[in-house]
This record gives sequence, structure tokens and C-alpha cells, in this order.
Amino acid sequence: LGTVFLMLGRILQGLSAAAIMSSSLALVQVYWEGAARQRAISLWSMGSWGGSGFAALFGGLMMQNVGWRWIFFGSAALSLIGMLMVKGTPESKAEGQSSAKFDLPGVITFMIMMVALQVFATQGGALGWTSPASLALLAVSVVFGVLFYRIESRADNAFVNFKLFKNSIFTGATISNLLLNGTAGMLIVAMSLVQLGGNMSAQEAGLLTLGYAITFVAFIRVGEKLLQRFGPRKPMIWGSLIVGLAIALLLPTNLLLSTYKILAVVGFSLFGLGLAFYATPSTDAALSSLPRSEAGSGSGIYKMASSLGASFGVAISAAVFTAISGDVSSVQWIEGVISFIGRQDNLAVRQAGFFALTVNWLMVAGAIVSIMLTIPKQTAPAPAPAPRVQKQGA
Repeated sequence: LGTVFLMLGRILQGLSAAAIMSSSLALVQVYWEGAARQRAISLWSMGSWGGSGFAALFGGLMMQNVGWRWIFFGSAALSLIGMLMVKGTPESKAEGQSSAKFDLPGVITFMIMMVALQVFATQGGALGWTSPASLALLAVSVVFGVLFYRIESRADNAFVNFKLFKNSIFTGATISNLLLNGTAGMLIVAMSLVQLGGNMSAQEAGLLTLGYAITFVAFIRVGEKLLQRFGPRKPMIWGSLIVGLAIALLLPTNLLLSTYKILAVVGFSLFGLGLAFYATPSTDAALSSLPRSEAGSGSGIYKMASSLGASFGVAISAAVFTAISGDVSSVQWIEGVISFIGRQDNLAVRQAGFFALTVNWLMVAGAIVSIMLTIPKQTAPAPAPAPRVQKQGA
């Protein structure tokens, strides 16, 4: 019964995030222009990216001191506070779309495709990657993916408007956003590594990530200023490179725990710094390249890319980590390349951590390629007009 309630809770949590994240980001584009919008995006990012930065620390502290159940009570309390904060927010609706029907077929086919792909990514190792069950899941994902594309290409009010991807700037920002969010998998890998391989408590492991949240919140406005000075391309690339450096510092799982903890503290701090440089330029590039009438649709796709990236990043990283830690026979060649010093009874976990983190590093490389191919070189944008004031019910 507990598993059923947990799954239902996660479904409702996903629906909540889908409604809040895209809507709040769309409001940012509607209410502000130019530098004012960039500042608003920075503050918005503090809540979205910065909040996730404190998640590991919050979870570790709660589980270690008051029990894991209180994590859910604390989250429920924060949700109620959020509801109170929304009260009084003026409405903003896109013109000419009030009579459009909800794209239920598109949502259903997309959901089936994603669920099948997610189960394949997370359970493929246990089922066997070439087993009938895994191949069936992959086939379902492909079939419903094709159906989804056909439905969306013909829908008047498509769940995912593929026409937006004709805009190369929006496409590049969205793809890099998906891949960079995929590096959230490094968190679960690093936490599992130091707890399973280093016998650290959840609280001790969570404290290693404190620099992530601090540097992100402290430097998010720096990313905004870099955007205003250089345009989106350079800070997006710089931020991605810093994230890549952060993962590189976590890769030496062959070192002693005492040394690795120092690298982890520095690495997570750089992780927050890189995301701070990237977040505002990427979001502003994606939204400012779209017409106002597509603000809601574009925001939804951009944030869906964030959620899907994080979801699949965690799933893939966890799958690689679990598969290798359970059977290291396929990667034993690494011992001839890298010397693992210290304890030898945890080699499987350390080797699994190395390869799972390498997957995250490859995601960063993909994000950089996406940015370089799609985001044009440009100087800082010209000063924008003053922000518009929206009336209640506009």
C-alpha cells in the first residue's frame, strides 16, 4: 500500500510541477522586457535551480535527525506556503486561444512513450537489455513516439508545438537545457558513492553539496550580467565548461576518501557556479527568441526539457551505477588503466561511480556542442524599454 501511495504522490507532484513551472516562467516573459526580464529570470532561477541545490542537504539533515518521513511533511508545508504566495497574482491569458481544445491524444501518447522509455532505462539492466521485456518496452516507446509526432504535426493546439523548433536559438537553448539538467544524475551517483563506498551518513554526504546551492544563489546575478555584457552564447558555454570541470573533479573515485571529500566540496561548488552562469542566459535566449503569443507553449517545452533531462539523467546514471556495481566483470579493464588506492573491498562501487559520472560528463559535452551549433555569436543586446505594467485580468 505504501508503494501505491508513493507512486500516486509522485504522479501528483509531477502534475504540480508541470503546471507551476511553465506557467510561472511564461508570466516572467509577459510581465517584463529586456534587462528587467533577465533580472526576473535570475530570481526565478534562484527558486527552481537553487531549490534543487538545497534538496540533498535538506533530505540528509531531515533523515539523519528527525526521520525520513518528515521530509514529506516539510515538503507539504512548503507547498501550502507556495499556494498562499500565489494569491493575488494577476492573470494573463494568450489572446485568441480560449476556445482551443486540450490536446489529450498528444498528452497520452507522449506519456506512454516517456513511461516506456523511463522503465527501459531504469530496469533494462535487471531485465536484460536484450530480453523480450526490454525490447517490448523499447518498441512501445518507438511506436508511440511516431504516433505522438504524427498527432502533434496535425493538431491545432498541439501539446508540443514542433514549429517552435524551427527557431534555432530556442532549439539550442532547449537541447542544452535538457542535457545540462541531465547532470543532476551526478548528485545521486556521488551521494551513493560516498555512502556505500565510504560509509558516510546521509547528513555527512549532504553537507558535501552545500557549496552547490550557495554558489548558485550567490552568482546567479553574475550570469545575468554576463548575458547583458556578452549575449547568451559565451556565458552558456562558460557555464557548461565549469559544470564539466565540476564533474571532472568528481571522477577520481580511485583516490582515498579524505582526498575525495575535498574534491567533492570544490566540485559541487563549481557545479553551482556553472549552472549560475548558464541559467539566466539560456532561459532568456529561449524565451526572447519567441513571439509573445507562444510564450506559454515555449515556456512549457523549455521546462519540460528541464524535467525530462533531470529525470532521465538520474535514471541513466543510477542504471549505470547499479549495473556496474552489481557486476564489474565488463569494466575490470579499468584497473589496468587507473590504480585504485586504499580500500579494495569497495572497488565495484568506486568503478561504478567512475563510469556513471563519465556519462554525466558526456552530457555536458553534448550541451556545449548544441550551444556552439545553434546560439549565434553576438554582442550584448541594446537597452530594452521599460517594463509594461499588466492590469488585473489582462
